[in-house]
Amino acid sequence: MAEAQPEKPSRTRTVFREAVAIIWRARSRLLLGLPLMLVNRLSGLVLPWVTKYLIDDVIARGNQQMLWKLVAAGGAAAVVSSSTDYSLAQILGIAAQRSITNLRIRLQRHVQRLPVSYFDSTKTGVLVARVMNDAEGIRNLVGTGLVQMFGGVVTASIAISILFYFSARLASIILGVVVVFMVILYYAFNTVRPIFKKRSELNAAITGRLNENFSGIRVVKAYRAERRESRVFAHSAHDLFRNVMATMRTISGVGALTSLLTGIVGIAVLIVGGREVIAGRMTLGSLVSFTLFLGFVVVPIVQIVSIGTQLSEAFAGLERMREILSEPTEDAADASRAKVETIHGDVEFRDVTFEYSAGIPVLHEVSLTAAAGQSIALVGPSGSGKSTLVSLVAAFHKPTSGTIYVDGRDMATLRLADYRSHLGIVPQDSFLFADTIYANIALGNPHAGREDVIRAAHIAHVDEFADSFVDGYDTVVGERGVKLSGGQKQRVAIARAIVADPRILILDEATSSLDSESESLIQDGLNSLMRGRTTFVIAHRLSTIRKADQILVIDGGRITERGTHAELMLLGGRYRALYEKQYGIAVNRFINPGEELEDVARR
Repeated sequence: MAEAQPEKPSRTRTVFREAVAIIWRARSRLLLGLPLMLVNRLSGLVLPWVTKYLIDDVIARGNQQMLWKLVAAGGAAAVVSSSTDYSLAQILGIAAQRSITNLRIRLQRHVQRLPVSYFDSTKTGVLVARVMNDAEGIRNLVGTGLVQMFGGVVTASIAISILFYFSARLASIILGVVVVFMVILYYAFNTVRPIFKKRSELNAAITGRLNENFSGIRVVKAYRAERRESRVFAHSAHDLFRNVMATMRTISGVGALTSLLTGIVGIAVLIVGGREVIAGRMTLGSLVSFTLFLGFVVVPIVQIVSIGTQLSEAFAGLERMREILSEPTEDAADASRAKVETIHGDVEFRDVTFEYSAGIPVLHEVSLTAAAGQSIALVGPSGSGKSTLVSLVAAFHKPTSGTIYVDGRDMATLRLADYRSHLGIVPQDSFLFADTIYANIALGNPHAGREDVIRAAHIAHVDEFADSFVDGYDTVVGERGVKLSGGQKQRVAIARAIVADPRILILDEATSSLDSESESLIQDGLNSLMRGRTTFVIAHRLSTIRKADQILVIDGGRITERGTHAELMLLGGRYRALYEKQYGIAVNRFINPGEELEDVARR
């Protein structure tokens, strides 16, 4: 704990620099807004000033000619005040929205470039809240808030100077009260800022949980977990409630102090001002004007309380966003790496070990060689490390130790974007966006023409169900492809990989969601897709990988067997046991292994 304390000032300075940078980027509109704000506030001082002459000269002395001059001055001030109000709202409002939009885009781009491991440990709802809600907080940093605070300080300063002109004694009392109040405000806002930061974290957590709840509503209903989910949500909601209550106590305390300040100032005006008029040191018009100008001191202070609360929230949001922006991206070093024009597809693992958690290896010193164009099948029980191995091929994770080579080059030295442009993946859980069938296929290659997309769909047999919809390929599939069956989603994912035309292909249970008829239909398409490409295949249906150039049996994070289908069957080890168990047969001897295996496959 003692080591963590010194980091706070540094973090505060970093957030402050970020705020200054945001303000600097909006400087053109802010510089235009500041003089408008000054004009607006100065025009507001005209009416209290003319009140003195209205009472002392027009009413008391009967100077009616001055009345029309005062009316003209007040009317002109009203026109200027209203027009500058509108201009400020337009200029600063647009500046705020532009800054919010730019920050959201910046956050989203950065988050997308973070490594997969970051997403594994962070809820989606939390990230959504960071991008959408936290960015909204800077509205008062570059919008009307900061400028109004500046305008309020300027107006209050001018008003206090005028108060001293009317009565130095009375103005001194008021200034002393204001100084004490501002010191209290400073400590109040320092107290409330961490509470605002915690509130956003709670909001993000609740949003994330709701997102999971609604996305998995079928599971919730199937297992009658509605009551449990309600309890979890209620617990989080009450945590948020307690946080809001803590914030309200601070803010309401400041509000009560503001009311007390107003009352003290009012009493001071009644006592001291009344005596000054009786003693002849002030005219009645001066006292009335003094009281009106006093509003230009008190009202800005009240505004500063409100704006200060909003700015505290903005700084808390900036602090949270800075935490994300400080996370290193997975392609941070790409700029210093040589461009990768082409990839042939040679992949080699050399003593690769990988750990998700320190000290708990998932893969142990794995070594393998996949020549360009070869198909490598991965077989083994669930949790053996198959998916981890292909995630390393996809560069979703980096080896804890050992090296992965692509075309003889260390993968760690390749530009990530260039490498992945030659990569195609058909995952076990085929994710589809809430877009059209066509758009989901074209995602594999944004530059592909419509003919290429339709051809890929035909190979993957997507056309068989797409043509049955009224809108055909323009049918919107719903969130996560909810309008399609599991097999249909899998076919779209396969078509997406086909249109990508990759050099390295990963098929992670690509036919797991297909029935036997559908599987046989698209197996030819997959064979066509795999031809000439380095392919890593994870499959539980061993019949789909019999023709693989190399089959790796993985168990406990280690490669325990490797070879072709015929070689492994002859070996009589783990692979053969899995094969016999899956097909309910026993192969005891081989006269001609190649022919015998063909017979077994048919059975």
